[in-house]
Amino acid sequence: MEKSNRFTHIYGYLVCLVTVITFLICVTSLVDAVIDKTDPLHSAFGSYNSPDLTSFETYKLDLMKTIQQKDSNQKNILPDDQILRKVYEAAKQGKIDKVLFNSNKTIIVSSLIILICFVLFLTHWRLARKSIKQANL
Repeated sequence: MEKSNRFTHIYGYLVCLVTVITFLICVTSLVDAVIDKTDPLHSAFGSYNSPDLTSFETYKLDLMKTIQQKDSNQKNILPDDQILRKVYEAAKQGKIDKVLFNSNKTIIVSSLIILICFVLFLTHWRLARKSIKQANL
């Protein structure tokens, strides 16, 4: 009977430890998502190997650099600024929409996991404390 009580005690504390670690990871994800949501254009999400969308001028400069790197022998011409501005606005809105969607998803999922962590922690903490009290009696 003492072995079973010790196992219950250890199990309860191990689950509590895992829930604390999971809680910390989810809080980090939650904070990142909230920060990304406040400024989607500067978010690192989805910005690898894509032009900078913080302003039209930097977008145009990135496109010119990309064209020069791909084909240095031929003179490639960018579309006029009107068409390029439309493409820029569409890409910018696409990035904003994508970042906002992923931020909202992360906020919801992380919040649910944090809630589950609270429930698991409290129930297993009580279980572990109860097993200690039973062992001391």
